[in-house]
Amino acid sequence: MTREKHGRAAVFSPSLSLAALGVVYGDIGTSPLYAFSQAINASGPGGASQPWIVTGVVSLIFWALILVVSLKYAVLILRADNKGEGGIVALLAILEGSARRRGRQQMVLLVVGLVGSALLYGDGAITPAISVLSAIEGLEVAAPSLTPVVVPLTVVILLALFLAQRFGTGTIGRFFGPVMLAWFVTIGLLGLVEVLRAPAILTALNPFVALTFLLHANPVVSFAVLGATFLAVTGGEAMYADMGHFGRNAIRLAWFAVALPALVLNYFGQGALLLSDPAAANNPFYNLVPDWAHFPAIAFATIATIIASQAIISGAFSLARQSMQLGILPRLTVKQTANDEFGQIYVPLVNWLLCAATITAVLGFRSSDALAGAYGIAVSLLMAITTLLAALVARHWGYNLFLVILVNGAFFIVDLIFVAANSIKLFEGGWYPLLLAILVAMLMLTWRRGQMLAEQARRHLRAEESAFFAAMEERKPVRLPGTAAFLSSAASGIPLSLSIFLRHTRAIPTRVMLVTVQGAETPRIKDEDRVTVVPLRPDFERVILRYGFMEEPDVLRGLRLGLSRGLIAPVDLGEVSFYIGSETVIPSRKVAGMAFWREVLYAMLQRNAERSAAYFRIPAPQVVQLGTEIEI
Repeated sequence: MTREKHGRAAVFSPSLSLAALGVVYGDIGTSPLYAFSQAINASGPGGASQPWIVTGVVSLIFWALILVVSLKYAVLILRADNKGEGGIVALLAILEGSARRRGRQQMVLLVVGLVGSALLYGDGAITPAISVLSAIEGLEVAAPSLTPVVVPLTVVILLALFLAQRFGTGTIGRFFGPVMLAWFVTIGLLGLVEVLRAPAILTALNPFVALTFLLHANPVVSFAVLGATFLAVTGGEAMYADMGHFGRNAIRLAWFAVALPALVLNYFGQGALLLSDPAAANNPFYNLVPDWAHFPAIAFATIATIIASQAIISGAFSLARQSMQLGILPRLTVKQTANDEFGQIYVPLVNWLLCAATITAVLGFRSSDALAGAYGIAVSLLMAITTLLAALVARHWGYNLFLVILVNGAFFIVDLIFVAANSIKLFEGGWYPLLLAILVAMLMLTWRRGQMLAEQARRHLRAEESAFFAAMEERKPVRLPGTAAFLSSAASGIPLSLSIFLRHTRAIPTRVMLVTVQGAETPRIKDEDRVTVVPLRPDFERVILRYGFMEEPDVLRGLRLGLSRGLIAPVDLGEVSFYIGSETVIPSRKVAGMAFWREVLYAMLQRNAERSAAYFRIPAPQVVQLGTEIEI
């Protein structure tokens, strides 16, 4: 489905594949800690002692990895890139930019995309909790007397992880790939040893073993096992979300050469262990480990789960920045934690909200078994939405309708089966990530709608260019020395900040630049396309700066680019005054818009959004704010 090779999407590099192991596959790579155990437990009492159930569960996990991760994500979805970038926001940007989508159809698409983005935050709260908790639970096998410290120790580790975010992960991040490579090799060898002892488990390679299990087991049990089986593929969506960082070829190589073989060996090894010793079902992963290596294995697993959690947290930061650029989240404080790596950012508000949600999950559910009930439903919904949006992208790019329905439709059916299987967990904890996703989606939709209403109000207050210049000719305002830049949210009309300035001072600077920063539906904008200058009259010019959803707006840098290319007449940018409108939104029941409570919520979000000057990287000494009120 790819339309254009761009950036790293077409680059092959073994070093990128190694890095991808540490970022992309941390989540799915630590799934063996709990996925197989949960699936066996879901089969009911005595399931571990029945070979047909054990081999059936292993077969289900194996074919889930093949169908969902290997074929759907690695082969199909990775082709649906937006100039090399992946993720649900990239899909949403492609579809929202389609000229053929208007009105109700566009709104439905927007809502579906925003729900998908919100589900990522629900997943982000559960993944660190279940990953770290399942690693620490190894203490229950190695030293049962330490069971009471499992939850407190997990909370301490997670709190330390979130506290460390402000310092960035650039330095230690270089070790993520090698550490996860060692992890995959270790779990693969542990599984291989057990498979050699009980090779009968290899019958699980036959897909009919999985089908036979589903058909012969009680339907309720089959559904429960399917829901638990899905835990083995959670984290697969990171392949697509992180495509822009590593490229599809590096991600595919890391999956097929390292991650998939290691995961398959470990799951088969856990199944082989139960064929030999059904009593090992209490924790089949740690029971693969020799007694003398239990504590080192716990430490190693904890490190691996911290790496997996770090990838999820970094992904949440990246998603927040993309959402801000697309206008579906208010401007938040974004701190760059590395000068040489654009992707190394820290978003304080997202970090601490995610920290609160994660630690609440640990304290509320208190075990990986209980958390498994909360895990899966958000990810399965997200995967189904991704498949649907990818199908729409394929149609937008002109692919044959029958082929799209045949291929994407088949994967969509698989997704819906997993959604249905996970839906039975709704009252066991599945409500928690869904509640988080609903809250985030509500905030996104409210902000988006509020921005539209605020722009409509500005449009009524904003003067037309011709009328403004005619009034200037008639009243002859005083011309102040120097250059002033007035920021405007629109690429036409006169910004309110300039009208307010003229009304109060009865003067106009000698030279005026009307600066508009626009977000684009592409990840990045080439420098030659970034700056557009429209002369309005000899002393007035409109400057439009465009930034992709993976970029950080920088007004001064954009203006310097315009100067260097001769688009903007020479000016000392250090002497320019930047006038920015400081708006106070007034919710009103008299003006048709949103429900009043949503208007109040939007006004609160608008008041607490980061200042425009800081967001656009304009030095504070050069900023002048002009206040106004807007009623919605």
